[in-house]
Amino acid sequence: MTLSRSLGNLQLDDSIQIELSDGILKLWLNRPESRNAMSLNMVQAIQQIFTAIQDDLAIRAVVIRGKAGHFCAGGDIRDMAQLRGDAMNIGSNQPYVDFNRQFGAMLEQVDQAPQIVVAVLEGVVLGGGMGLACVSDFALSFAATKFGLPETGLGVIPAQIAPFVVKRIGLTQTRRLALLGNRFDGNTALQYGLIHEVVEHEAALELALSSVITQIKRTAPHASRVTKALLHQTLTEPLKPLLDTAAQLFADAVSSAEGMEGTMAFVQKRNPNWMDEEK
Repeated sequence: MTLSRSLGNLQLDDSIQIELSDGILKLWLNRPESRNAMSLNMVQAIQQIFTAIQDDLAIRAVVIRGKAGHFCAGGDIRDMAQLRGDAMNIGSNQPYVDFNRQFGAMLEQVDQAPQIVVAVLEGVVLGGGMGLACVSDFALSFAATKFGLPETGLGVIPAQIAPFVVKRIGLTQTRRLALLGNRFDGNTALQYGLIHEVVEHEAALELALSSVITQIKRTAPHASRVTKALLHQTLTEPLKPLLDTAAQLFADAVSSAEGMEGTMAFVQKRNPNWMDEEK
């Protein structure tokens, strides 16, 4: 497999594996011995990958999965032990601050990525894993997958995760889940709006994932990026200037080569040139 130029020079350790095929980047969390618990190396590797592909229009989507039947069991306790030693050595909690904040920066980067981010959720999706699921654009899960925010039961808090979970499922549900530490399955996650589709078995999951990828390839690359950015702006920008901006973005899109190709393809009852010929 040949990676794109944007990814070819990355130096990643074995905790993350990537595969690129036909514009779809698969990013595998690869620490099966810890149910893919999130280490500092993993956080940094994910940041490197999303930085590298930021301006790569050839990469349409990123599919995030976990190896060996689990998505992510949260933060790595062994990293916490190392940080405790570092904090004691310098007489300050700053190592904890830096590590925790870097995890939040990674979540923010994935959340704002111009590519469509798909999370495939199985096994356990706990703590930081749930945070990562909440910054996906599309989340697919097994019914038997176990979700939860266990931090308060461990004497800690879901510090960087909380804002993204609230944005995903609302304050009321997040309060209950974070304060009580409840575990719940894929069907309940669907009810909460945390995920978008739930399946019962592997064959159904692969079929659903293939369908989502097909839908992604039907969308125009640049229009998809602009739309995602605009949707994020709806949460932070005042309405009138946002609508003014949206009108200009619409005009730019309609008059672009991509917009003209898409509308012409519709009139001519053919696929636009960004779709695979066989689709």
